[in-house]
Amino acid sequence: MEADATLQQTDSTAEQIGSADLVVGILAESDSSAIAKMYDALGTLPGPLRIAVLHDDQQQSPATVNSETTLERAFVFQVPSPLAKRDVPATGVASMSETYQSVFAAAEKLQARGCCIVASKLEVATPPWAWRIAQPLFESQADLVLPHYARRKFEGLLNASIIAPMMRALYGKRVNNPMGPDFGVSQRLFQKMLAAKAGGNQLNSMASLTPTALCQNLQIIEVHFGSRVYPATDWSNMSSVLADVLNPVFVDMERNAAFWQRTRVSLPVRAIGEPFPLDQDSSAVDTRAMVDSFQLGNRELQEIWSLVLPPSSLLELRKLSRLPVEQFRMPDELWVRIVYDFALAHRLRTISRDHLLRSMTPLYLGWVASYAHELTLAGTMSPERRLERLSVAYEAGKSYLVSRWRWPDRFNP
Repeated sequence: MEADATLQQTDSTAEQIGSADLVVGILAESDSSAIAKMYDALGTLPGPLRIAVLHDDQQQSPATVNSETTLERAFVFQVPSPLAKRDVPATGVASMSETYQSVFAAAEKLQARGCCIVASKLEVATPPWAWRIAQPLFESQADLVLPHYARRKFEGLLNASIIAPMMRALYGKRVNNPMGPDFGVSQRLFQKMLAAKAGGNQLNSMASLTPTALCQNLQIIEVHFGSRVYPATDWSNMSSVLADVLNPVFVDMERNAAFWQRTRVSLPVRAIGEPFPLDQDSSAVDTRAMVDSFQLGNRELQEIWSLVLPPSSLLELRKLSRLPVEQFRMPDELWVRIVYDFALAHRLRTISRDHLLRSMTPLYLGWVASYAHELTLAGTMSPERRLERLSVAYEAGKSYLVSRWRWPDRFNP
């Protein structure tokens, strides 16, 4: 219903304004000052450009545009839109994907050369975000612009421990935030996403953007941003988050298997800008509760885990469950094999996919506890170095994944 309403609104607007070069969908909550700065910044893009902003708060849009700059620079105007402002991942990847698809459809209706989506709030004052996402679409002919957030050690760990390093190993490009949630998308790429949906191929517009661009060998550029405002993590209730986020990632993994089985090494993508410094990171997590959850899972989920994991991994997990909290460490090689084995079980539908991914929660919490312990003891080891080591382990373990993927019954160490 929401997508239909957006299309109806855009059809009406298209009749009035004809077309736009760029469509900007603003989903993030922002005050009037931030919105005004965003409009001003978009107006400095090399023109002449016509930029339509999908933003549903009429009171926060600027009343006029500086007529002195419209001939040489961009002309920015608002398109009233029913797009909902949402937080990620609180309302789910599926619902966010529908909203992204609506922005793509609006860009297609307005014959735009590109679109960008602003779904997050910045924590610190930096150059306006929409401008930084849109600029490479026009100045560097990028097909996909991805954010590289400045991140504290316990922020975005689901992405850092599974999604980003696994996509790096699979597709051969070192992207830091493959699921955004902030994106710049070229006409070529958003048309591919719309065509896939029209053809009955249900790509997830949030999870599938990066894999689609990688499989099509399109140009990807990362842009350094400040720290985004992450929703508070409820470590005691991660099951639904894991199921919601990982399901479309694993679906794409199956869809693109013919491509990623051919890649051998990973390469960095071009990055624009310099990393933003962060204040002192004083956050902490309750590792005792996490290890308790892991130990409980080891006692109560053996029947499910034995359908997914080979005997060697189950043996290692039982050994880990007997360790005192302060000594708990999960080797990277074990964690990587666990993730790959769950991806395979998802493909084979060993059990209900939702049940499968929820059963992964104690294992994920065990990894987070191990990560926290290592950073505490290492002292001088930065989160970036620690996560780079994990990414290398994902690449090293890819041969294990390929063997199990091709011969799931034969290759079971």
